[in-house]
Amino acid sequence: MIYRSKAPLRIGLAGGGTDVSPYSDQFGGAILNATISLSAYASIVPLSENKIIVEALDRDEMQEFDKQPLLPVDGTLDLLKAVYNRVQKDHSFSIPGFKLSTFVDAPAGSGLGTSSTLVVAVLGAFKEMLNLPLDEYKIARYAYDIERNDLMLAGGKQDQYAATFGGVNYMEFNTDNNVIVNQLRIKPEYLHELENNLVLYFTSTSRESASIINEQVKNVNSKNETSIEAMHQLKEQAKLMKDAFLQGNLHEIGLLLDFGFEQKRKMAANISNHKIDEVYEAAKKAGATGGKISGAGGGGFMIFYCPGNTRYKVIKTLNTFGGAVRDYSFTKYGLTTWSI
Repeated sequence: MIYRSKAPLRIGLAGGGTDVSPYSDQFGGAILNATISLSAYASIVPLSENKIIVEALDRDEMQEFDKQPLLPVDGTLDLLKAVYNRVQKDHSFSIPGFKLSTFVDAPAGSGLGTSSTLVVAVLGAFKEMLNLPLDEYKIARYAYDIERNDLMLAGGKQDQYAATFGGVNYMEFNTDNNVIVNQLRIKPEYLHELENNLVLYFTSTSRESASIINEQVKNVNSKNETSIEAMHQLKEQAKLMKDAFLQGNLHEIGLLLDFGFEQKRKMAANISNHKIDEVYEAAKKAGATGGKISGAGGGGFMIFYCPGNTRYKVIKTLNTFGGAVRDYSFTKYGLTTWSI
């Protein structure tokens, strides 16, 4: 028997950063995101030998251990091992051994929520194998707890919920640590038009998001008024973006993205840089009405809203910067598990 799962990556469209503590704890946050046809995959194959094998096929990394209840977190494949450690602790299970294999359609540090989505996918494979009683909210919260508390990795809350629920979601992060996922019913023609007009561009650089997020956290703790006000504006941006989606006012999306990018750069110093600014301005001159960095910033993927038929000129311009435009489509479903 093979136990499999997959979970979709996401594009953050508005409100990015307001899901990060302590801002969300003090003021509450709001985010609009959409999952896309790039995924994280996980498979578990039971073994007859008393050993545990973990491997990331996209990174050519593999470790093998004698069967044990706690695998060492040592900087290699820690996300995979941390999920096993937590599931074994909370839902003790006994099989001779197993091989856990993963693959992600985008590189780590690309800004599409790869790490959190991978954790959700691995949890999904264990859920399928052990028949764990976990609904969408419990899986997302479980994944968040493993990343933020067990591994002490800096980051927000949106990625785990996007990967688990799937679709276009307006998420509210309340001050009592409660998360509400509002799945938006967007008319198909609006979604098709958005998909046509929104260009996904990989800068061909990855970044370590922790330093950017840590500066954002520091700015909130030190009551940096410029940074906090920018986060307030981004939270409002998410509400306005939600209304534009539902009402079909797609001409507003580029302007809202442009406004959000301006605010996001005020949150922390390294969110943008000279190269990102150069790419952004060139895309706007070619016809984009707005865009943003996906994720914490500093590199990875960018998105640009290109109304009419401007996407073709924008793509031609982006190709001169050495990155790559990535094809995608929006997806309706979140975490999916099965066995065969």
